[in-house]
Amino acid sequence: MKFWLSLVAVRETEQLPELARFAEELGFYGLMVGDHLLWPADIKTPYPYSPDGKIFVPPDTPWPDPWVLFAHLGASTRRLHFASNIYLAALRDPLTVAKSVATAAVLTQDRIICGVSVGWLKEEYEAAGVDFELRGRRLDETLAILRQLLTGECVKHDGPLFRFEGIMRPVPREPVRIWCGGAAAPAMRRAARNDGWLPLPMTVAQTDTALAAIHIMRRDAGLPPSGFEVGLPLAEPVTQAAVDAVQELGVHDLVVIAPWLPSPWDVQSWLEAGDDMSQLAVKKRALERYAHAVLRKVH
Repeated sequence: MKFWLSLVAVRETEQLPELARFAEELGFYGLMVGDHLLWPADIKTPYPYSPDGKIFVPPDTPWPDPWVLFAHLGASTRRLHFASNIYLAALRDPLTVAKSVATAAVLTQDRIICGVSVGWLKEEYEAAGVDFELRGRRLDETLAILRQLLTGECVKHDGPLFRFEGIMRPVPREPVRIWCGGAAAPAMRRAARNDGWLPLPMTVAQTDTALAAIHIMRRDAGLPPSGFEVGLPLAEPVTQAAVDAVQELGVHDLVVIAPWLPSPWDVQSWLEAGDDMSQLAVKKRALERYAHAVLRKVH
């Protein structure tokens, strides 16, 4: 089993390089970060993944650009992989997306996965001057363009939203895998047509049901069940039995939300009473506790 450490909403950006090095040392396979281009001052759109419509991170949370960050972290690690979870590609033009992803892939020796979703924050799209209602179509066309441009060949694209002809370099040595997030039917269909899925935290039983639906979508799209990956945050204790069960379902990537960060899906605390989670040493101790309790006891 490959364990990914999700550092979504870590406020202390300057600590990320040391956290990445320490995670690699402890045996994590990869690191994930999220993305927002801008946090609007006046948000009326409810957060769709909590009962009260409120998001659990404060508005002044830093959201460093994933591809700049991955290029930097790739220089200070040797084996650690990196995935955006998720990148709001539809907020950018597809040429910018392709250039950023390609550069990060080359500088990390192909240790990245491009995780994308349309997002939920309408006001962020409005601030960027992008039509919120077209976000799904825009993302689908952007992903098609991304795959073409990352070949390094001359691309002529004439789509409903974008038109261009040209060549983009540098070129990753290996194809960049594209994982898609989201739980709505269109998001799951998008994931099924690509290389993997990034769901919200789910139990083993929920994962079984969801993957059965995705496999039908892949079959209907003429795609094989093999070669499809899932970055799963498990919404129950990560025991050997749970790991065995999800591996039987074809899941080989588990996402660990930063053990020091309170979230709606906590199943166990890795902090001690009085810990200040803003401190790097506290984060590292929480990671070390998780590694001893989970990473070194399951396989």
